[in-house]
Amino acid sequence: MGTSEAPYAVDTEVLDICRDLIRLDTSNYGDGKGPGERKAAEHVASLLAEVGIESEIIEAAPGRASVVARWGDQTSSRDGLLVHGHLDVVPAQADDWSVDPFAGEVKDGYLWGRGAVDMKDFDAMLLSVVRARQRAGAVPDRPVTLVFTSDEEAGGREGAHWLVEHRPDLFEGCTEAIGEVGGFSIEVGGQRLYLIESGEKGISWMRLTARGTAGHGSMRQPDNAITHLAHALVAIGEHAWPATPGPSMELLLAKIAELTGDDANDPDALLAHVGPAIRMLGAGLRNSTNASMLQAGYKHNVVPGEAVAYVDGRYLPGHAESFMPAVQEIVGDRVSVEPYILDRALEYPFRGDLVDAMTVALHAEDPDAHIAPYLMSGGTDAKAWDKLGITSYGFTPLRLPGDLDFTALFHGVDERVPVDALEFGSRVFDRFLDLV
Repeated sequence: MGTSEAPYAVDTEVLDICRDLIRLDTSNYGDGKGPGERKAAEHVASLLAEVGIESEIIEAAPGRASVVARWGDQTSSRDGLLVHGHLDVVPAQADDWSVDPFAGEVKDGYLWGRGAVDMKDFDAMLLSVVRARQRAGAVPDRPVTLVFTSDEEAGGREGAHWLVEHRPDLFEGCTEAIGEVGGFSIEVGGQRLYLIESGEKGISWMRLTARGTAGHGSMRQPDNAITHLAHALVAIGEHAWPATPGPSMELLLAKIAELTGDDANDPDALLAHVGPAIRMLGAGLRNSTNASMLQAGYKHNVVPGEAVAYVDGRYLPGHAESFMPAVQEIVGDRVSVEPYILDRALEYPFRGDLVDAMTVALHAEDPDAHIAPYLMSGGTDAKAWDKLGITSYGFTPLRLPGDLDFTALFHGVDERVPVDALEFGSRVFDRFLDLV
């Protein structure tokens, strides 16, 4: 039963729900500071309870709250579907914004605020659709587990990963998952191309340590730890990792060639057709390393014996074993490289019933849609679900203006989402639930 024939409307509440979620500040600073997700979790639980869906609020630490609810036909013998979003957002400096980042202001056809894109938009779509269908008795005929997690923006250690480690029973029977980041449109060759995430790069955050000879700053010191570290960081910053696209990116490149008629063999040349989205999509072609933090010294006139830097490394699926040794080779033998935080790379085949359902649902609302997978440069809660053998895809459907630099809005200032895109996404997701 598709939306056009449905005796219920799935898009009438989505704006108000998203606006209310944005107004609940759930900033995650990554160090235990911040308001936590408890208020947002309670709000989500109340929205579900209002239509007769029971849920459980689970705290990994005080205030770090996630919500889990069972929905759909729980007596069905079919495998379960996990639908997930996260409640936390990255911090926002209000002085940098043209609007209050937590006011949930609507202007110029957009809903503005921190989390409008990442990812209170999908939380709102999901809640809007579930509430409408629950009221109408249009419940899916397969078991569905709804999860709204804490701490995703800091790696999910007090969110999805904690739930997987301490409450795996909550996900019993789930084999597939839908969440962020995918389903949004970009313009390629004058046509709309919807990108569905079918994989993620692995995380290899590293600590680089250089050691030298401590001494007085007034004398020549060729064995200077800071100098050694600086050379290593320049080498990392200037290193050109080769493009080695995997299955998802190969399919995307083939689709771009089809839409543009470009027969170039250079993947970077083909990706140039995606416009501003190349910043995110280009990262799916190769490994990457970016220095992010420095620690060294304790007095102006003392050369320290040690200097430390932290590097954000992201590796392609299949490169887990070779990535860190390659970084060590780049920086040389005066600097040691050791893991700080590691997490797996993911890549799933772009085929099967779930992929078919996403494709049909998009075409139902946008007959001119073109669809392709891509490899996400960052990470999501899918890394946690993968530990339980759950196959995950990013599917937050949004039909966007061709001139909107959507990827720049992730964690950027003036984050915003078109109101009509929220409504579109709700309708697509409703159709998707009919098909799975």
